[in-house]
Amino acid sequence: MHALSITTWIIHVSSVIEWIAAIWLIWTYGEVSGDRYWRWLSYAMLPALVSAMCACTWHFFDNLESLEWLVMIQASMTVVGNFTLCGAAWWIWYSVRKSDKCEMTKAVKSKTTIDAS
Repeated sequence: MHALSITTWIIHVSSVIEWIAAIWLIWTYGEVSGDRYWRWLSYAMLPALVSAMCACTWHFFDNLESLEWLVMIQASMTVVGNFTLCGAAWWIWYSVRKSDKCEMTKAVKSKTTIDAS
């Protein structure tokens, strides 16, 4: 636990807490808004959270050589997390775009119906 200074520990722990809060808030936003695609962003954030927890665990045990496998998991989860976050961002963009097109089509159809009568 002496591998990091107190201020660095505060930053590490508060970042993990902040990430957990962000996951929960995004999930809640998805439920409140009714847009289920926001949940995918919450799921996509989990590998990055695992990565952060691996780093904190490794530092907590003073960077023991026997726990160096945590560094590999941390690095791997960072890469996986980057891809899952990219995929979730694309899914949100795609879903909103698809939703906007549906609303635009409905508006055009209703305007055409009004013009025809």
